[in-house]
Amino acid sequence: MSWTLSIPFERYLQAFLDTLMMVGVSASIAFVAGVPLAVLLIVTAPSGFLPSPRVNRVVGSVINGFRATPFIVLLVALIPFTRVVAGTTIGVWAAIVPLAISATPFFARIAEVSLREVEAGLIEAAQAMGCKRWHIVRHVLLPEALPGIVGGFTITVVSLIGASAMAGAVGAGGLGDLAIRYGYQRFDTQVMVLVIAVLIALVTLVQFAGDRLARWLRER
Repeated sequence: MSWTLSIPFERYLQAFLDTLMMVGVSASIAFVAGVPLAVLLIVTAPSGFLPSPRVNRVVGSVINGFRATPFIVLLVALIPFTRVVAGTTIGVWAAIVPLAISATPFFARIAEVSLREVEAGLIEAAQAMGCKRWHIVRHVLLPEALPGIVGGFTITVVSLIGASAMAGAVGAGGLGDLAIRYGYQRFDTQVMVLVIAVLIALVTLVQFAGDRLARWLRER
C-alpha cells in the first residue's frame, strides 16, 4: 500500500522556506539590536563604568514592557505599525516585524546576563591600562561574554521558531499557517504530524548547532 501526501510536497517546501525566512531575518534583527541594548543596560547600571540610573531605568522598563506582552497580543497590537513598515498585515514580511520586536528585548535580557557575568577584575584591569570605554566593550566585555551570548541567541532562535508557527494563526505563512489551514481546519492529521515533526527537527538542529558553537567558543 503506497503512502501519499494529502497536499503537494511543494506546499510543505514553501512553508518551510517561509519559516526559515521569518526566523532568519527576525533573529538577525534581534541580534543586531539586542546586543547594543544589553551593553547599554550594563554600562549605565549603577555599578557600570558609565552609570546613568535614569537611562537604565527607562530602557529597562521599555524592555520589560515588551517582554511582559504575550506574543499573540503583541502581534495584533502592532498591526497598524506593521502595515506602515511592511505595507501589509499578512504574509512573511508582515510577520517579521512583530517577531523581531518581540525577540529583541528577550535576547537583550539574556545577553545582559552574560555580560554581567564578566569578571569585574578584567574591566578594572582594562581601565587601569587606560583603555577607552569603547575598547573595554569591544575587547573585554563582548569577547568574554560571547559564549553566553551565543547560548542565549540559540534560545532566542528556538523561541522564534515557536512564535513563527503561532503567527500562522493570522495568515503569516510558514509551517504554522500550513498546520492551521490544512491540518486543523480540514482535520488532516497527516499535515499536523508532518509539520510537528519538521518543527521538532528544526529546533533540535538549531539547539545542537548553538550548543556546539558556544562550547567551542568557551574552550578555545
